[in-house]
Amino acid sequence: MNDLILSAQEERIQQEIHNGDANQEKKNRAHHILKEIRTKKPQIDVERGYYFTRSFRETEGEPLILRWSKALFLYAREATVYIDDRQLIVGRCGKQGRYGILYPELDGNILGEAIEHLPERDVSPFDISEEDARIVREEIAPYWEGKTFHEDLARALPPETRRLTYNNDASLSSRFIVNETASFRSSIQWVHDYEIVLEKGFLGIRREMEERIAQLDEYSPVDNTEKRPFLQAVIHVCDAIILWAERHADLAGMLAGRETNPVRKAELQRIAETCRHVPAHPARTFYEALQAQWFTQMFSRIEQKTGTVISNGRMDQYLYPFYARDREAGILTDEQTQELLECVWVSMAQFIDLYLSSTGGAFNEGYAHWEAVTIGGQTKDGYDAVNELTYLFLKSKREFPLNYPDLAARIHVRSPQRYLYEVAETIKDGSGFPKLINDEEVVPLLLSKKATFEEAYDYSVSGCAECRMPNRDTYTSPNAYINFAAALEMTVYNGRMLFYGDELIGLPTGEFERFTSFEEILDAFLKQQRYFLKHAFIQQHEIIRLRAQHFATPLGSALHRLCRETCIDLHQPQVEGGIDLGYFEYMGYATVIDSLAAIRQVVFEEKRITLSELKQAMQRNFEGGEAIRQRLLHAPSYGNDEAGVDAIGRLLDREAQEFTRRYSRELGVHLDLRLVPFTSHVPFGKVVSATPNGRRAWFPLSDGSAATQGADVNGPTAVLLSNYQTKNCNFREHAARLLNIKFTPSCLQGGEGTDKLVQFIRTWRDLRLWHVQFNVMNRETLLEAQKHPERYRNLLVRIAGYSAYFTELSPDLQSDIIARTQHTAL
Repeated sequence: MNDLILSAQEERIQQEIHNGDANQEKKNRAHHILKEIRTKKPQIDVERGYYFTRSFRETEGEPLILRWSKALFLYAREATVYIDDRQLIVGRCGKQGRYGILYPELDGNILGEAIEHLPERDVSPFDISEEDARIVREEIAPYWEGKTFHEDLARALPPETRRLTYNNDASLSSRFIVNETASFRSSIQWVHDYEIVLEKGFLGIRREMEERIAQLDEYSPVDNTEKRPFLQAVIHVCDAIILWAERHADLAGMLAGRETNPVRKAELQRIAETCRHVPAHPARTFYEALQAQWFTQMFSRIEQKTGTVISNGRMDQYLYPFYARDREAGILTDEQTQELLECVWVSMAQFIDLYLSSTGGAFNEGYAHWEAVTIGGQTKDGYDAVNELTYLFLKSKREFPLNYPDLAARIHVRSPQRYLYEVAETIKDGSGFPKLINDEEVVPLLLSKKATFEEAYDYSVSGCAECRMPNRDTYTSPNAYINFAAALEMTVYNGRMLFYGDELIGLPTGEFERFTSFEEILDAFLKQQRYFLKHAFIQQHEIIRLRAQHFATPLGSALHRLCRETCIDLHQPQVEGGIDLGYFEYMGYATVIDSLAAIRQVVFEEKRITLSELKQAMQRNFEGGEAIRQRLLHAPSYGNDEAGVDAIGRLLDREAQEFTRRYSRELGVHLDLRLVPFTSHVPFGKVVSATPNGRRAWFPLSDGSAATQGADVNGPTAVLLSNYQTKNCNFREHAARLLNIKFTPSCLQGGEGTDKLVQFIRTWRDLRLWHVQFNVMNRETLLEAQKHPERYRNLLVRIAGYSAYFTELSPDLQSDIIARTQHTAL
């Protein structure tokens, strides 16, 4: 390690190893808070699950949105409130330290059993007290058995679709073939309109709803059965969050009365004053605006389990007027701004998105959650949006390296040189931030789906790599993750998979050995691909139909202009005037491309082996067949700017988009092709045997739109070109493509290295690729972290749209990250 050029993060880690925390006395309050909670295993807080269950018992028979709002009010009135030592921004929905909360409306059918195994499970374990475990088993879980969306969906799926979706067991565990994701989250990623809270406050929203009630037609059946319950529910939820804030004010006042330290006493008094004013009233200062935003964020987590957690939107835009006004008035410095932001970041780090199902946990390793903060981009009228606050967010990421929030930088052709340079410098730090989203790809696609220019320019990054237009997006149903490497295996084994024995799961497309041309094999695979898509769309039809019977979001609806205007809950299938942007996930993209390319070259062009020999070698997992495996591994592969290989990828992409162009209309949504795996390429790989690209059985599949691990040997620009050349730019039925790039710190060293990285970002931008993110780290560091996890507890790595602590990942995912090609030149 002594001879290596290290990233800034690696230098910090080495200093901790050799010198301990020598600068502890110089660190700020957020560092001290983080140190207190960082090493503790997260614990489960049962209060959210308990109060929701109690309320739902009491409100059976009432409209669902009213039941949801009453459950939120009960929680706000009864649940424990906390104020952490040193904190300036308050509001948490669980015990002090790192914590997760329960959503029994999702997990009730497996809740009792799952709780028993959480402390010992390998991936993202949690602690729970004996008393809380008893409450779960005896008071929460029994009520929800037979009532969950998961059970309802399983009953609704046709047998053929269910066979591709679930194992035949009591917990309805995933087969990781055509995988639904709607049963372990009540919504896909989302972004609120936070500006309405800052400008109107919840009392302003409440007054608007009261006026709407007064205008209802007392004889109208629609007004009485649909609009009135909606409006009452929004009023309830406004009352709930205001009450929750006031209880924090009461606690802060009580603590201030006991406090002997005059500095902390003044801080607590200010907290009390702030919580009495926001989020009930419009914010007057930057501090109040940030506190109001955080209360809204946290109460959203209490309301529902959103995939990847509710994102923060364009914080450098909607907070900027408060920042600029306070700076001009002399009541706020940049140091104080950064301190307040970091108080929010460390609060985010304490909330852990708890997945009880093994499927959800496998999708989101490393206690993953993505409260994306969007910076940069363009204003609503199309001008560059970078401001002084944008640079403070980047500075905070460099000076307070933490895996929350997930910083997302929007890039466009007029992005300032300084902005690009500071983005590059932040990437070079090595903790994986920021991820980049390309306005030159995103904005035209949003316009093609009938967004206005103002809406498209004002999009926010949400979740892993997605984009949302607050007040116009209205689709919340989680979508399918489809294992197309499994479709390839079924092409080889005539509709079967070795993992599942002799069961016929896919289409019987013929004996592999009897195909006489590459075109026949390609045609057979495309039949399997269409078969998988058929059942993914059947899944989605039932998911859209059933979700409105199980989930409501009065808070999310209160913060959405179209929902307030139409009195329709956001989780209903259609909200008039909205744009419904969904997706389906193409898992194992490069694995399939490389496998088909290897078959074409090694079997049909070079005639080095027969299909029978290839199948036998794969069945043996290449044991005794290393010579065959090496031929396959050295065939042309995706990620190397190989025109013939990339043409296969473009064909697969086009076939998928043609399918959704034809059939997503029947679902009433834009169900777009997406390549964003989170960490699911690892569990999906565990059911797929050896593949024709030389991949061994049960190993991870390829990741997003990246090349197969280690296969991209022609440099990082070739990876960009392969991504570009596999797109079908004449189609609009596609969304995010997640791209991971890994550099050594040496190739980005110094000012010259920064300039090279800026130019690489410009190339990515000009190719109109959706997303890119970077790991800047030495392979040796990762290997040492595997050997000595206790020394590398604070090592952050970029995974799939988020960063996580390397030592909190499973060995399989750690090895997958190490196996990614490390580019040493740019």
